[in-house]
Amino acid sequence: ESKIGFDRIRELARNYCLFEPGRNIIDQLELLTEQTELNLRLDQTDEFRRILTNGIDFPIDHFIDTSRMLSKASIEGTFLEEFEVFDLRRALDSVKAILNFLKNDEKNFYPALRIMAAEVKLFPMVSDRINNLLNKNGKIRDNASSELQNIRHELLSKQSSISKRLNAILRKAQSEGWVEEDATLAIRNGRPVIPVPASNKRRITGYIHDESGTGKTAYVEPAEIVEANNELRELENAERREIIKILTVFTGFLRPYIPELITAHSFLAEVDACRARAKLAVSINAIRPKTLNEPMILWEHALHPLLQLSFREAGREEEIVPLDIELNNTNRILLISGPNAGGKSVCLKTVGLLQYMYQCGFLVPVRENSAFGIFDHFFIDIGDEQSLENDLSTYSSHLQNMKFFLRNADSRSLILIDEFGTGTEPMIGGSIAEAVLENLNLSGSYGVITTHYTN
Repeated sequence: ESKIGFDRIRELARNYCLFEPGRNIIDQLELLTEQTELNLRLDQTDEFRRILTNGIDFPIDHFIDTSRMLSKASIEGTFLEEFEVFDLRRALDSVKAILNFLKNDEKNFYPALRIMAAEVKLFPMVSDRINNLLNKNGKIRDNASSELQNIRHELLSKQSSISKRLNAILRKAQSEGWVEEDATLAIRNGRPVIPVPASNKRRITGYIHDESGTGKTAYVEPAEIVEANNELRELENAERREIIKILTVFTGFLRPYIPELITAHSFLAEVDACRARAKLAVSINAIRPKTLNEPMILWEHALHPLLQLSFREAGREEEIVPLDIELNNTNRILLISGPNAGGKSVCLKTVGLLQYMYQCGFLVPVRENSAFGIFDHFFIDIGDEQSLENDLSTYSSHLQNMKFFLRNADSRSLILIDEFGTGTEPMIGGSIAEAVLENLNLSGSYGVITTHYTN
């Protein structure tokens, strides 16, 4: 993939993804050789490209990775935290919004995308349960249980009385001159305290929690509210225990739905990866040409996408020379000769990259009347393959590749060889290249080969 530049295409697509599961799917894309499967992936990409180019509002909020939390929730005795339940709700909202978008496709503009959504279900019971559990900010509602409601009522009451008492102590200390006039209550170690000048810290009976960096201020918790604060901590601990109990019950309710929820998560990832392929297609002006279920190439005005992008980034105004090429069962192998810097290698790499992109489900920058066949195998010999580990010279390495090609290439293979036969004395190299080419031709292979050899 790095030889033809597809690793860069994969990276560009990854950058368009919204979350990691989508990027994982881009990483896992493999060559498709079955026509129905390939057409479906290409159609899905093309439908999403039309959504993007037509400015249609597609829901892409809250693509959140729920795989870890669902995996955790599947284990008996575990519970999801508040933020995890909140993330699950938002992810399910995204699934619902996308399914509704596709459901409302009355004119059947997106049949291939609807196939992607065929196995995905909505979860109204799960969503309703979460909505009864969490408020709009993702926090457990007071009425999630009667026990929690009672605890929170006591908490508010206790906090209010402590606040009133502290403010009264603070005002008295200010009137006595023990505390600065503009002093306000602070929190130290989770406890409300009064900032007191160090010289007056013994004036207020209580517990010193902290001092300022300069040592000029002490933070004192008045003795008369220590017990009330302890009761407040006990109520907070009781609240946490009740929340855990509520979340444990909810997670138990959720557990039977987890396999279907994982399917919904996978659907979001597939949508993300499809959108990323479509975004890349828009950036390189790519289209979806027709597919023929045979090894062949019939391209008009094909452009190397990475060359396009590099020219654009550099602000270069030159036009890339487009490629028109046809390989069919009569003329299967194209042999290109010519001087250095003449475009031979660019032609070869354009063929390799566009065909590989297409069979991985990417759209390609060609004219609409182009047609792409399907190849089962790609054989590539590009660049210097000198191997110190195996004690092979550059030419020996090329010969090893030729040996592999001759043994394995067939009539559904695409062969790409750059600088055929170079690396040794021209008369010998040319003769061996000629013999190899003859046998590749007899195998029925298709290919593009560049050479400097006159023979």
